[in-house]
Amino acid sequence: METFAEPREFVENTRYARDRQRAASAFAPQSIDAPIRDVILGFARLPHCFTLQSCYGHFVHAAQPDPGNLAALPAEDVGSIRYRIAYVALCIEHNATGARLRGALEDIPTIDSEYVQFGSPGWFWEQHPNTYALQVEPERFIHRDEAIIEHCEALHVQWVRDQFFERLRQLVDVSQQEVGAG
Repeated sequence: METFAEPREFVENTRYARDRQRAASAFAPQSIDAPIRDVILGFARLPHCFTLQSCYGHFVHAAQPDPGNLAALPAEDVGSIRYRIAYVALCIEHNATGARLRGALEDIPTIDSEYVQFGSPGWFWEQHPNTYALQVEPERFIHRDEAIIEHCEALHVQWVRDQFFERLRQLVDVSQQEVGAG
């Protein structure tokens, strides 16, 4: 599955309102990973974007073999870890508010540019123009949705993932304030 492609420029999307309505009617908050449910619900309240997909990111290893587990990594080395990427894919409305959101999203990789990417995966874009995705993935695995990494690196990825979602929480708060003030 393609997980990364360079970000594209905004284009006109006459289907945005219809697509957003469809996404809202299909929205199932219980299907969102619990640790990021607040972030995704926050994006859902913004009129200038809607979430297509998201994942908290999962660390699968001998002591935690469930592929959907939400547990933090243990401090002791558990050997090789299969990391399933954390990401958020948003369709953004082509207007001034949407452009500000896109600009803020582009800044998120400053957390650690070797582990956070911003782009426009083609398979999302084909369905929903102006889709942008952020992912937390070691750069050498940028095009994959999972990677086998060692424990020490996994601890760093976990830290980056946690910072990533905290920055998204802050961004949602600021965006909601802008919408409320507008």
